[in-house]
Parts: sequence; C-alpha cells; structure tokens
Amino acid sequence: MSASWRVVHRASTGSTNDDLAAMFRAGEGGRIAVVADHQSAGRGRRMRVWEAPAGVNLLMSLLIDPAPEPPHAAVWRAGLAIVSAAAQIPGAPACTLKWPNDVVVASGHRDADAKVAGILSTLVADDRGRQAVVVGCGINVGWAPDGGARLSSEGSDADHAAVVRSVRDGLLAAVDTVADDEVYAMYRAGLGTLGRRVRVTIGDGSNPDTAIEGRAVDVDADGRLVVLDDCAISHRIDVGDVIHLRPTT
Repeated sequence: MSASWRVVHRASTGSTNDDLAAMFRAGEGGRIAVVADHQSAGRGRRMRVWEAPAGVNLLMSLLIDPAPEPPHAAVWRAGLAIVSAAAQIPGAPACTLKWPNDVVVASGHRDADAKVAGILSTLVADDRGRQAVVVGCGINVGWAPDGGARLSSEGSDADHAAVVRSVRDGLLAAVDTVADDEVYAMYRAGLGTLGRRVRVTIGDGSNPDTAIEGRAVDVDADGRLVVLDDCAISHRIDVGDVIHLRPTT
C-alpha cells in the first residue's frame, strides 16, 4: 500500500464519508483523506448521530482504493491505526479495539471501555464498476460526550488542534504499515473484546433485537464474533452491539 495520501480539508461539511464517496464516483481515486473541522450530518452505526464541537476532534474519512478483500478489512486496518496513533500522544490513555468497530480505553484504566473512536465503512462503486471502501473515523481528541473518553484531557483549543493534527498524521502513516496478509491476525490480537464476558444485542435495528450473554472466545476471518453462552453453545454473530461486562465474583 502506498504511504502517499492526499488530504482534503473542509471547515464544515455534512459528512466526510458522503463527500469522499461522491469524489470517488466522480472519478477520483487513490489514497485520499477528507478531514473536517465540523460535520452537520455525521453518523455512526445504525444511523446514530455523531456530533462534536468544531475543531477539537478528528473527523476524517479515508478512501481505500481499490477495495480490500474482504472489504471489512478496511475497518480492521483503520482501528489498528487509531490505536497506534493514540499510543504516540503523551498522556493519552492506552486504547484497544472493541468489536465490531470501536476503539475504547483499555482495561486497567479508570475509564476502561469508554469509547474513544468509532469507525464506519461504506463500499462504493463508480459507473465503471470499480469498487473502493470509504472508512469514516470519528476520534475524540479534545472533547467527548458523556460516557466517552478523549485522548487529550487538558489544554486550550489550540493545543487540542495540534493533537488532532498529530493523530491525523499518525493514523495515515499507520494505516499503510500493516501488510494485507497480516491485518486479520493483528486485528484478532488487538481485539480487547476477546476473553471478556459480553452481552451482545444482535441485529441491525430493523427487527426486534435479541441479546446473547457469554464469553467472547474468537473472531473469524469474516469478522463474525464467536460467543460461548452459559449453556456452552457457540454463537457466530455478524451484526450486533457489544457491552463488555464486569467480571463477577
């Protein structure tokens, strides 16, 4: 993968994912990152709203062109890159990956499992049939909503802006350091959900959800989480929301 990225900056936009998808469909390609100070229509999984004050968080979408195989490997690559970039920020909490597409504060910290970043990917195609993946990353740098965590806990807006740039540059560098044939193994090794007792709300929100509780024992190469429930039944979960449960005594 090329380490050369073209960065497009927007003071304000609706959605960096939508902007980048439109650019690809219009014929642009390669390694492009769209960064916005503010999004008016940012979103996460299940169409959840992603909002943040202007200028203090990293709101960025990456074009992975051509699309990797499997396409969801782009999310793994972005998650690993965010964890790596966060580790270079002085004073930032250690981070880990949470299935399926979040970065959280690692266990052992007082804010363990608080969300630091969310990732949303979209497979896009142009009129010639070429496919790419747009990966949106919302990273709490200088601000976090209630229950979330941020990478930079102190300082002025100018200080936070410097950290935003540092995270951006570190993420873009780290995205290209993992070989394609190593992404799955590195994602699996870095997934803090594994070994944890979890409650998984299954589904995409379109139908009544079902919850499964048990221990997360694996994630397969297709991205499915394997949960062993209390009756020793294994469940392979394609889509769902995970809560990391506290150990019981």
